[in-house]
Amino acid sequence: MRATIIPTLPYRDAAAAVDWLCQAFGFARRLVHREPSGAVAFAQLAYGDGLVMIGTAPEEGSGSIQLPPLGHVTQSAYVIVPDADAHFARARRAGAEIVAPVKDEPYGGRSYSCRDLEGHLWHFGTYDPWAQGPEGALGGA
Repeated sequence: MRATIIPTLPYRDAAAAVDWLCQAFGFARRLVHREPSGAVAFAQLAYGDGLVMIGTAPEEGSGSIQLPPLGHVTQSAYVIVPDADAHFARARRAGAEIVAPVKDEPYGGRSYSCRDLEGHLWHFGTYDPWAQGPEGALGGA
């Protein structure tokens, strides 16, 4: 199954972000397109059936509609991982800012939350809403 919702994230230094996200979170480079200057214009990073697209953000004030976090985040991604504890340890070793340590969730699974090298918020856990059926572990709406 292919992901039909793909988060896009701007980074001040997308080249460093590609390397860090692969090292810290286990993403795999699917495509990296560089500008003649060497800056990453566009990259696709895969994790399982999921994908994120990142790129170098223009300088602040240049009319961009999407900028890297400036002290707050209004959107974040949840990534299903096979082992939240092992993933947490990997991210912590790579220098991720842990904002919520690994814990058991009341709806099932284990998860944690962290910020990456530029402040984007990420959630990783073993809870898989697709495995729970159309109503999920919590029941219907």
